[in-house]
Amino acid sequence: MLCMNGRLLQILEKLKREELDLFSYLDGLCDEIEQIDVNLHCFVEEPGRRLRLQNEARTQLDRLKAADRQLPLFGLAVGVKDIIRTEGLETRCGSKLPPHLFAGQEASLVSRLKEAGAIVLGKTETTEFAWFQPGPTKNPINPQHTPGGSSSGSAAAVAAGLAPVALGTQTIGSVIRPAAYCGVVGVKPSIKSLPTDGIIPFSKSFDQPGFFTKDLDDAKLIASVICDEWTSGTKADPLLPHKKNISHQETKTPVVAIPDEVFLRQADIDIRDAFSALLRALEKRGVVIIKTKLFQNFNSINEMHKKLAAKEFADVHEAWYGKYGHLYSRHNEQLIREGKAVASHNITLDLRSAVSLELESLMKQEGIDCWVSPAATSLPPKGLESTGSPLMNLPWTFAGVPCISIPVNISGMAFPFGMQISGKMNGLKELFEDAEVLKDFFRMDAD
Repeated sequence: MLCMNGRLLQILEKLKREELDLFSYLDGLCDEIEQIDVNLHCFVEEPGRRLRLQNEARTQLDRLKAADRQLPLFGLAVGVKDIIRTEGLETRCGSKLPPHLFAGQEASLVSRLKEAGAIVLGKTETTEFAWFQPGPTKNPINPQHTPGGSSSGSAAAVAAGLAPVALGTQTIGSVIRPAAYCGVVGVKPSIKSLPTDGIIPFSKSFDQPGFFTKDLDDAKLIASVICDEWTSGTKADPLLPHKKNISHQETKTPVVAIPDEVFLRQADIDIRDAFSALLRALEKRGVVIIKTKLFQNFNSINEMHKKLAAKEFADVHEAWYGKYGHLYSRHNEQLIREGKAVASHNITLDLRSAVSLELESLMKQEGIDCWVSPAATSLPPKGLESTGSPLMNLPWTFAGVPCISIPVNISGMAFPFGMQISGKMNGLKELFEDAEVLKDFFRMDAD
């Protein structure tokens, strides 16, 4: 199985050197989807997938031959969450509504990947309109458990080795949580780092695209190609607190902070115990860990986020729901009702600005490089009736800062623990540098 046994970087190198035939590679992926996805349901069914991929492969081969430079993602097969418009493929949003309602110009994010040489492998399953009504996707680690949501199919496709990379979106926790549940790397860049045009909106204030890979190095390559913030970040001042009079070796170790304990207590006891063990492992390696009061007001953050997102969701769906209301799930009907009940004068982004300012100020004052916290409140729940809780992700999405989820295998746990690493606004490149250092420090019985 090419994706599962070969890293993304290795596959790209073989494709560019013609050591791996592009047509055979894509045909093999189709074989894997037909053999494996019949049980996992990561991809939206597409009867003409093979022929379309062969045609797209010819297009990219022609571009490669004509290009003055190598296409950085030549031949990369990408899964695309089915709320993101892609030329030649219907967008259904995991719903029963007619797909023509969601037709339009291809998302710039997809076009950006194609411009770099990537090929869309197919649409991945999503919860209905990226909210809480689960789709058919199962968790590849244990199909009796949820893969999380709303980017269910994308996370599961990467975890199952059916795609080396897949796009998702996050309005609350829809990239970081499913990445944790499925044991893969999830990346949510800073807000506005990736374009949102051509993506069927949930909430214009909070929608943030992201992606999944199996490996942190693979994720770094994708981020370097498609994220606007990659060259905009700068490292923190080395003379800030905790950075003074330290050796060259220590400067490579990030200063880490954790949010307020009251926020962390939203996670269950098993997750909190695992998180504490990982923090102790970091401290043994000389990592400075700073306890803060960040998100002490998480209830207010949760409430404001939910109100504004619900109102914007109701606005998006007003016309569709008026005509096709009988096709909506109870979860989405309830959200629309809640959104309609929110008065405009009760909505403000002042709290968001205050949270972002507090986060930035703490990082400057304390010399903090990044934050760590659990990526989910629990391990993936059993059954497909729920996609789990996004509360560990919500305030980071609210603030719009970049986040990376890294799976950590811990002895005795049935699923990997998702470690959520968050950074400063527009500091994704620096966040990757910190994550690369930390991943070895908190790896326990991994790989």
